[in-house]
Amino acid sequence: MSRRRWTGPLLLALLLTALTPSPAVADTAPPRTETAEHAAAVPLPSLSATTTQVASGLRRPTALAAPDDGTDRLFVTEKRGTVRVYHPDTGLAATPLADITSAVDESGNERGLLGIALPPDFADSQDLYLAYTALPDGAVTLARYRLDESRLEVLLSQEHAEFNNHNGGQLAFGPDGHLYWSIGDGGGSGDPFRAGQRLDTLLGKILRVDVSRACGPLPYCVPADNPFVDTAGARGEIWLYGLRNPWRFSFDEADGSMWIGDVGQGRWEEVDHIAPGRGGLNLGWSCYEGLEKFAGGDCVPGETYTEPVFTYSPYTGGCSVIGGHVYRGERYADLVGGTYIATDYCSSTVWALRPDGAGGYEQAEIGQMPTQVTSVGTTADGEFYVVNDLPGGLHRVSFAQEEPTCRVDRKVTAWGTGTTVDLTVTNTGGAAVNGWTLEFPLALGQKVVSDWNTNLTQGSNTITATDASHNATIAPGASVTLGYLADHTGDASPPRRFVLNGDACAVGR
Repeated sequence: MSRRRWTGPLLLALLLTALTPSPAVADTAPPRTETAEHAAAVPLPSLSATTTQVASGLRRPTALAAPDDGTDRLFVTEKRGTVRVYHPDTGLAATPLADITSAVDESGNERGLLGIALPPDFADSQDLYLAYTALPDGAVTLARYRLDESRLEVLLSQEHAEFNNHNGGQLAFGPDGHLYWSIGDGGGSGDPFRAGQRLDTLLGKILRVDVSRACGPLPYCVPADNPFVDTAGARGEIWLYGLRNPWRFSFDEADGSMWIGDVGQGRWEEVDHIAPGRGGLNLGWSCYEGLEKFAGGDCVPGETYTEPVFTYSPYTGGCSVIGGHVYRGERYADLVGGTYIATDYCSSTVWALRPDGAGGYEQAEIGQMPTQVTSVGTTADGEFYVVNDLPGGLHRVSFAQEEPTCRVDRKVTAWGTGTTVDLTVTNTGGAAVNGWTLEFPLALGQKVVSDWNTNLTQGSNTITATDASHNATIAPGASVTLGYLADHTGDASPPRRFVLNGDACAVGR
């Protein structure tokens, strides 16, 4: 799919010597066109996501994986270094499937056993691939665990001793059969090692390696078509760079594209969507956080950066995006087929994203997850489960069609550096609304100057508008109008999503 880019000279000088990247690898597999069997036509605001707890007693679970071996099992990693097994008929097994606690450094909030992936030949090989922070110094480590021998083989590690945060930790086999691994920028605040833009370190990257064989002294191989194998001084394992803490990413099984949830510094959480085969892209950190220039960041003059497809501000109550998956199961295919689902560790908001066919993305808030979700996983047949950190539960995710009880129509008048936006909020439900709060995001660079028929506050790009004394009640079928005047820096577009009293609204004209 086409991608927008930031281009042109950048304002800040390079603070550490950066290696010159080679051109990105061309697409090795073109994206497939969505078909009716893959993509649902239900508008995103008409979706509702709910969860049902199916197991408890997990100790700080971090990741999920499902073996495609006909057993219907789920494997769940725990921070301390154990892998637990859940079966829908028998529940959570008491005895761990694997235990590597003697190798795992679980000190600090973000260290521990962080990721798990199962190879395509798992039914025969009985191999697990694990990502963890290792004793004695917290090095982020990729290892193979042989279940039949209870043996751990370290394949690759990256020093990570200075700070205990930003370890990344996602593992996933791509459609090409290679293993992809995310590593954070080394921790601290503001990318102190300038790792995101450097190619001589594995920090702040997503890697791609061939673990099916060994090459020379390495217990793995670097694929010959990795983008930087011929770049002097660069690590050949690098697939994507310019990442802060890509805690969770996934591949869409329908088209092979990659979805990445990259945790922000404090102003923006972001989701990236990368077409299949597009290695070598620079996702911006620490020159950019989300779509915004990062103060004091590491910007390379003349560099090209790939924009996120979705950002949100932690001012909505969030703190860390938890990247999820595109739904490709059967049970809810008519509702959410082709829809990407993600959440946030703090706000628990369920985000739904879907390409709109015009180069952009539909977006909506469609429900709440349990508190402190750390990972979204799928069964072998594509159904969704999540685990949450504390108190340590496993939850099945369900979807339903629930028509919005509100609709917002927009009228925009833009000029120069200003814009006025009039909003008509209609109660499409069957009960009166007595007292209301309307929340919505502004485009980057917009700042409200004045408002009418509401009490409005702005936090970062997030607007909270509450009723005025004369329009607090909205009867069924009735509407209220409100609006605002805003300055802008080039983007005068109106808000794209609205939430009224916690419920997503349909968006009209």
